[in-house]
Amino acid sequence: MSESIKWEELSEVEKIKFDSNYLRGTLLESLADPITGAIHADDTQVSKFHGIYQQTDRDTDKERKQQKLEPLYSFLIRVRMPGGTVTPQQWLQMDAVSNEFANGTLKLTTRQTFQLHGVFKKNLKGTIQKINDRLLDTIAACGDVNRNVMCHANPAESPFYPEIIELAKKVGGHLLPQTGAYHEIWLDKKLVADSKEEIEPLYGERYLPRKFKIGIVIPPQNDCDVFSQDLGFVAIIEKEKIMGYNVVVGGGLGSTFGKPETYPRAGNVIGFCKPEQVIDVAEKVILVQRDNGDRQNRKQARLKYTIDRLGLDWFVDEVEKRLGFSLEKAKAFKFTRTGDNFGWKKGTDNKWHLTYFVEGGRVKDDGTRLLKTALREVAKISDGNFILTGNQNLIIAGVSEKVQKKVNTIFNKHDVSPNGISGLRKNSIACVALPTCPLAFAEAERYLPTLVSKIETILEKYNLYKEEIVIRMTGCPNGCGRPYLAEIGLIGKSPGYYNLYLGGSFNGSRLNTLYKETISEEEILQELEPIIKDYAESRNKGEHFGDFILRKNYVKEIKEGKEFRH
Repeated sequence: MSESIKWEELSEVEKIKFDSNYLRGTLLESLADPITGAIHADDTQVSKFHGIYQQTDRDTDKERKQQKLEPLYSFLIRVRMPGGTVTPQQWLQMDAVSNEFANGTLKLTTRQTFQLHGVFKKNLKGTIQKINDRLLDTIAACGDVNRNVMCHANPAESPFYPEIIELAKKVGGHLLPQTGAYHEIWLDKKLVADSKEEIEPLYGERYLPRKFKIGIVIPPQNDCDVFSQDLGFVAIIEKEKIMGYNVVVGGGLGSTFGKPETYPRAGNVIGFCKPEQVIDVAEKVILVQRDNGDRQNRKQARLKYTIDRLGLDWFVDEVEKRLGFSLEKAKAFKFTRTGDNFGWKKGTDNKWHLTYFVEGGRVKDDGTRLLKTALREVAKISDGNFILTGNQNLIIAGVSEKVQKKVNTIFNKHDVSPNGISGLRKNSIACVALPTCPLAFAEAERYLPTLVSKIETILEKYNLYKEEIVIRMTGCPNGCGRPYLAEIGLIGKSPGYYNLYLGGSFNGSRLNTLYKETISEEEILQELEPIIKDYAESRNKGEHFGDFILRKNYVKEIKEGKEFRH
């Protein structure tokens, strides 16, 4: 097969994947190399399939260069955990691993999973082994495969949660790579394949052209932004039963400054399938993307571009040919919000569930606010589970009333009680950005809380402190924090400067539009204040900020991703 592939026409990563011997590469040699804290260049691509990104501490790069030292290399490790659910014991293990091998914090991501930051190469194997000790793993958390499957997060909001989380696990399991490389390299299992025999029946020798993301939601909650996913399933409930799922395809938010041919795109609803057809539909959508996605230009390789290049009708026909049946007509549904509903809520299971705001998704002890310590104590007494949401927050789920009271006591003791948080802050998301992300042009996680505080002053001035407004910030246009679906989106252009986007919908169904380009904090506040004032004085009853922005023509609505401009 390799003789028939015109490698010179394909992206460099395609050859790396093919030559990796099903994701082995030279990772073992890289790990054993004592000369550098980095891994070999090609292995930085292969390692992503194992849930690992090589990074440097950009805060120290200049100083180390002056000292003629190599950059301070370390690694991000991302866990695969469909639906974001972990036991208290697994939480405690991640807490301990973060202290022993990482930077002492846990990052709750927008894909309902953990990230560890600051893991040195010498500790990679030990970290992954300890993660696996508690029946978690990191395989396929990154790379050109289906990644962590997201789903509706809150058991208290729907009696159908058990069915949804089970589906997320089944879909994720079905779409896992079959190679034994992960177990050989990290868990010291015996080599099970040393030739090009066919061991990836779904993905093949080169895997997918680009990453692939799946989310499952239960209306009216759109808490994992289903329109941002390559493939989404919207539960349709009739007669107290999930009758099936509307199928959404072609979402994706990454783009590149200066390349208008790249753009965020909201997914299209293409039909309806029965519950027993979901895995088949997911597999066939992936197969169509595997065989037709762009392998020449990685910036055009996501499913959204495949659909726009070949046409939505063509794509649906191709999926249905492989399925051997046609999707039914999509059913009606309605979303009311994309964020989380905070506070304690008693579920239909007669247990208590607390949705807790975690700023920037960063679990840490900070001054007198000892969140990491508090959650460690909660895990030790919990008789329920922990669930990570798609908005970087945490649900302490399924606890008894006795434990509920103890949780409140623990939070009070460590100064982390969830009180007095503004509607804007509750709906904020920030990507990691500086100092570890190599793609970031500007701050996000470290800066957004400060900016929110300054916007809160304006909101208070106009009696809007409690008004829920979705704000999201990223350090670059790749979209990890889903900024393009926010009512207020901020994307870093350079240190201290951001593009300001307005007009996304509160329920996550609409892209926002560029309002001002390359502006400073002072300018951001100057631009937002008169709009906030107008919103306070002129909004209709129940009108959300993003809808108001469009009605008052501050920006024009974008109907298709191809219309988007930075």
